[in-house]
Amino acid sequence: MNVTIVDYQSGNISSVINSFTEVAKDKVNLEVTSDIKKINYSDKIVLPGQGSFKSCVDSLNKINGLVDTLKEFAIIKKKPLLGICVGLQMFADVGYEEAETKGLGWIAGKVSKIDNQKGKFKLPHIGWNEIEIHKESRIFKGIKNKSHMYFVHSYEFIPDNKSVISATTDYATKIVCSVEKDNLFGTQFHPEKSDKIGLKIIENFIKI
Repeated sequence: MNVTIVDYQSGNISSVINSFTEVAKDKVNLEVTSDIKKINYSDKIVLPGQGSFKSCVDSLNKINGLVDTLKEFAIIKKKPLLGICVGLQMFADVGYEEAETKGLGWIAGKVSKIDNQKGKFKLPHIGWNEIEIHKESRIFKGIKNKSHMYFVHSYEFIPDNKSVISATTDYATKIVCSVEKDNLFGTQFHPEKSDKIGLKIIENFIKI
């Protein structure tokens, strides 16, 4: 099995690489690349994302053919893809961080700044937070409800269709922190920084 972590210069993804390497061990062939030929031959893709929505989208678009290749993989071929943090947010139609920016448009919705209740809650939201699992998700197999995950973000994905929401967290308001739609999986939290529970989520994704 070939699993590819897409490296499109979106920030430091060493923790993503290290956690997937630990879980994969000798079970799968793990690639870290933006080479569209290698992505085409992958069985699963991980789309990380650090920084702003706009900067990540811009970085994707700078690599010739990458967005089209990801669309063919995820939307046409319907192979499993996991978006992490801004990687999840880019599933949306549009984001409003820095400037109005068109997303990948894979799951209808928008990315907006968290309502921190006029400064009552600090942004960015950094640290461990409890998640509430709303539906059975293949990446949450063996994960207890109310588990704690690690977050670093100021913006949230708001999907049009609430049926795609697999988990939420409470921080100032109820925030979508995981989605699942067919072959698309996304976490606003960082499984690669969420200790053994996060590694279990990564293992579940690899096993899909």
